[in-house]
Amino acid sequence: MKTALITGATSGIGKACAHTFAQQGYRLILVARREHELVKIAKHLADKYAVAVETLVADVRDNTVLTQVLESLAEDWKTVDVLVNNAGLSQGLDPIDKGDTNDWDTMIDTNVKGLLYVTRIVSGWMVSHKKGHIINIGSIAGKEVYPNGNVYCATKHAVDALNKGMRMDLLPHGIKVTAINPGMVETEFSVVRFKGDEDKAKKVYEGLEPLLADDIAEAIWFVVSRPAHVNINDMLIMPTAQASATLVQRN
Repeated sequence: MKTALITGATSGIGKACAHTFAQQGYRLILVARREHELVKIAKHLADKYAVAVETLVADVRDNTVLTQVLESLAEDWKTVDVLVNNAGLSQGLDPIDKGDTNDWDTMIDTNVKGLLYVTRIVSGWMVSHKKGHIINIGSIAGKEVYPNGNVYCATKHAVDALNKGMRMDLLPHGIKVTAINPGMVETEFSVVRFKGDEDKAKKVYEGLEPLLADDIAEAIWFVVSRPAHVNINDMLIMPTAQASATLVQRN
């Protein structure tokens, strides 16, 4: 039986991926900060799809705790076939001269350092087994920069560079690496960016049909389900109503 490890698994794309992989019969290792939500999701997936689910409560920013919980897994759970580096966020939408440095730290620590902490451990397991597939969730913000997106865009550009670097470093070990770069996806993303202001978050998607988390999970499954000799290096996915980071067609 194959195993998928998913970070940020209690909401949005991570949660959608957990459902998709469970439906395909994968065992799951779900990593997230919210223990109550993790337990609830794990029970639902185990009951619905009859798959084994391990839950790890950790913030990817905390390398010490993250390392402890990952290494606490039984050896047979360390044969991870797919890693979905999904945990990530945006905080604030301010010009560089007015940016909140706490927001900057949160984005850099989560989107870049957290991804690295997880990848270092799990890629090591993959190397020892000579197999695996790493999926890095990037963004259109990793391909373009837009006004007031400064640090968030920088973190996603870093993910884009890391994806390319991982592909090179892990090539001798037969490990696949893929970047999935969504445009506008209606999840908790904008609510988090605006620090709980749901009215502001709703306006982001007004007058257009954005992507859904399930759309991205379906694309990820497509990538993972390709034959062994096929690797999708990079995928950019946009709603039909969006042509670039800033150009959208609203009704």
